[in-house]
Amino acid sequence: MSFIRDLRGAAHSLIRTPGLAVAVILTLALGIGANAAIFTLVRGVLLKPLVNRDEDRLIYIRQSAPGIGEENAAFSVPELQDMRASVKTLSAFGDFSAINFTMIGLGEPRSIRGGVVGGTFFDVMGLHPVLGRLIEPEDDGPKAAGVVVLTYRFWTTALHKDPSVLGKTVRLGSLGDRSATVIGVLEPCVPYPQDTEIIANVVTSPHHLSATMVTGRIHRMTELFGRLSPGVNLDQARAELRSAYSAMKKDHPEAYAQEADFQIGVKLLRDEITSGARTVLLVLLAAAALVFIIACSNVANLILARTVRREGELAVRVALGASRGALRRMLLAESLLLCGAGAAIGVLSAQPMVAVLARYASRFSIRALDFRVDSSLLWVGAALAIVAAVILAFVPRLPSSGASSGTQSGLGQSSGSVRITGSTSRRQRIFAVTQIAASFVLLAGASTLITTLIALQKTQTGLDTQHVLAIDVPAMSYGKTPQQVVDFYKETIRRIDALPGVSETAFGDVVPWRDGSFGTLQFSGDGHVHAAGVEDPRAQSRSISPGFFAALGVPIIAGRDFNALDDNNDNKEPVVIVSQSLAQRMFPNQDAVNRHVYWTDPVLQFASGTDLEKARLMAPHRIIGVTADVDDLHVVPEPMVTIYSPFNEGTLFGGRLFIHTGTNPYALVPPVTRIVRDMSADQPVEHAATLEDIRAEVLTPDRLNSLVFGVFAAVALAIAVVGVAGVLAFSVSARTREFGIRLALGSEPQRLLKGVIAEGTVIAAAGVIAGAAFGFVLARLAGRYFLDVKMPAALPVFVSAFLLMAVAVIASVLPAARAARVDVMEALRSE
Repeated sequence: MSFIRDLRGAAHSLIRTPGLAVAVILTLALGIGANAAIFTLVRGVLLKPLVNRDEDRLIYIRQSAPGIGEENAAFSVPELQDMRASVKTLSAFGDFSAINFTMIGLGEPRSIRGGVVGGTFFDVMGLHPVLGRLIEPEDDGPKAAGVVVLTYRFWTTALHKDPSVLGKTVRLGSLGDRSATVIGVLEPCVPYPQDTEIIANVVTSPHHLSATMVTGRIHRMTELFGRLSPGVNLDQARAELRSAYSAMKKDHPEAYAQEADFQIGVKLLRDEITSGARTVLLVLLAAAALVFIIACSNVANLILARTVRREGELAVRVALGASRGALRRMLLAESLLLCGAGAAIGVLSAQPMVAVLARYASRFSIRALDFRVDSSLLWVGAALAIVAAVILAFVPRLPSSGASSGTQSGLGQSSGSVRITGSTSRRQRIFAVTQIAASFVLLAGASTLITTLIALQKTQTGLDTQHVLAIDVPAMSYGKTPQQVVDFYKETIRRIDALPGVSETAFGDVVPWRDGSFGTLQFSGDGHVHAAGVEDPRAQSRSISPGFFAALGVPIIAGRDFNALDDNNDNKEPVVIVSQSLAQRMFPNQDAVNRHVYWTDPVLQFASGTDLEKARLMAPHRIIGVTADVDDLHVVPEPMVTIYSPFNEGTLFGGRLFIHTGTNPYALVPPVTRIVRDMSADQPVEHAATLEDIRAEVLTPDRLNSLVFGVFAAVALAIAVVGVAGVLAFSVSARTREFGIRLALGSEPQRLLKGVIAEGTVIAAAGVIAGAAFGFVLARLAGRYFLDVKMPAALPVFVSAFLLMAVAVIASVLPAARAARVDVMEALRSE
């Protein structure tokens, strides 16, 4: 009951100082709201269990070849069979092959992200249907009927939860075409290894049933999952998998080049899913913690100032017999009311903040796509409020019940003067320095991100990004011969070229920065000697039509472009165009035109086509042109070793049209769509965007990083500046008599002005130095655990320090001007 009386008394006390109460509540709302939102997001993405059954026993197995830059080399069917035969610490394996399908039969024709799985996949993953059934072992084998399971997100967003979708037949196109029946909808879960829209059985991909896929050890395109056997932990399974993998490499050395450095890694699936977001979310949480520290320091200064003004009241309470515990309980009640109100406002503001941050985090982890706010937002806000209340309740120094002189001093201040003790002044300056230090760390981090973003945006790509429209028109081979597919694109290009404003249209198989890489292939050339046991050089392979380089604004440095004569399979000698980096590497100080290159990668034995087509693929190709490097993978261009072939050579993949125009590129989307649909009503026409917008989309994570951390830094800077100004203003108020005496003795007002500004500058400088030391230690410590965390460059650090010092000086001007305008007579009468 006594604490309830304290709360009632605290409420009456705070009502008498509404300005201070509002300032404290809003400052705490910022700190608590940001931390509650970010911790809720961290918990939902990094800590919350997956919906998969016994998710703590579900693992992800990855094969990599860092020697050739393959972070994920995937597995082949023979490798999977070896694993199943020799590994006993796993009760079952699940296999998943990521495939992009074209799908006809459910609304508009579309390209979709899909997966091909074996019958044990869903059982291993511990997932259930919300409608129909999932793929089972009975759906395996070449004679099984094609079946498809829809992911929950695709079912809800694209099909609006239509239950009649079960039993419908769809036509899927990829490396061959098949029909399949929709048999179920998967429960809401985290899609991995990609944001999949449908999952089909193996028979829907003819390529997966081919003999080359089943027997080719180096034909790797399968992701591997496993479930730990009862009583087995992750370390035991990892040890056995590595042992089995080592034996596999020893038995088949030809499939594991030494310089490729093939390795196997094992993680819990939850850790693998969250690995992309872990660093950025934990750094974001650290930034929010700094904002909380700044907010608490700022509020602590306000509470200290209020306590100094209340020393008379506190002294009276002590004189009337109040114990230190009773006084501390009274301060705790006030702090709880302030922090509770701040937490309430913070939690309310955190809900929309969480939604925004979840969209931000989805750029780094697909798990954030399905994030939902839960009760953790409330208890995190409540916990932070209690922590802040306890801190603030114990910040002020209380008068001692046994110190009569102190009591008399306190009573004496009832006349209205304010006098700060040495300990209170030190505490205020420590809190101000803390605010500046934390702000400096945030500001330096944000400046680094912004500097990086500006550098990325200014990077020259070598492409005419503003005037090139890229459209996905995926190759549809259903009922067509390979030549008919090529003829479809030729006619499409001819019709688009006839549109007003179009200067060049061309075919390619990869949209820069959006489609990623198909991997590299080994090749050789005239004069290159193959060394036993050593891989040949590797290059990107691209299929293009004549006019591709002109459409993208890329110069041909030597030789010529493809023409209609090259685009003819009857041509006896296959021809290619190579990148400048390849020409310099293979033929240094020589003219590469009319020299020859040829593919040597053993994986090409699994390519589709007749024996004649495969022989032509591996035959020497005459170089007819050398073009400037086109880096379609990295936003900061790197040297690219690329071989370009005419698009009628072999099977077409991708299917992308590039349209160069001098008018508004997006105005061409409707007429281009009509042209394509007039030629083929079932042809998907999707993802139209200029190369400039595609690159901007790729830079979105960097832009979001800069924005989010920039907002944190701005908020922290504003609070810190107010804190410095507040400390100086209170200091000036307490030293009014001193300033009056100094002015009376002949001191110049400008001297007082400079003195207060210098005081603010010293506080800011101390904060910057402390922040730099803390930031250095923090960056070094974080770098041990997170490889993505780097020490900021010198320029952002100096800019941040200069900005903080400048703002602190500006914040000092107002209290300094007040000190210089002190009325001498009023100051002398204040005692």
